[in-house]
Amino acid sequence: QLQLMETGGGLVQPGGSLRLSCAASGFVLDRFVFYAFAWFRQAPGKEREGVSCITSGGTITKYGDSMKGRFTISRDNAKNTVYLQMDSLVPDDAGVYYCAAQKFGTCDFSTQIYNYWGQGTQVSVSS
Repeated sequence: QLQLMETGGGLVQPGGSLRLSCAASGFVLDRFVFYAFAWFRQAPGKEREGVSCITSGGTITKYGDSMKGRFTISRDNAKNTVYLQMDSLVPDDAGVYYCAAQKFGTCDFSTQIYNYWGQGTQVSVSS
């Protein structure tokens, strides 16, 4: 059973940066490279929204409109880890950030297609 663990959240001032990590484990007759990953976030009282995603091969990435030019998703197949570099953070970026995975999947922001989810990491942006 694939398990995902997000780390790297915290409190940052507007304009600051954070790097989130999503470490995958629990591979049984399976491989990290088979999975596409996505980051979602959810603020209090709001729906979960897609932040970024990356295909299994890492060749295709996608970003939410408000994240383009500020966030960068990447993956390190040797470390079984996906990263989200977040720069120029604004208060609207605050929320719980979740990592999600789907086997042999595409880069997509539909939450229903992801089979595996982490527990989330809190990001707060405030002066």
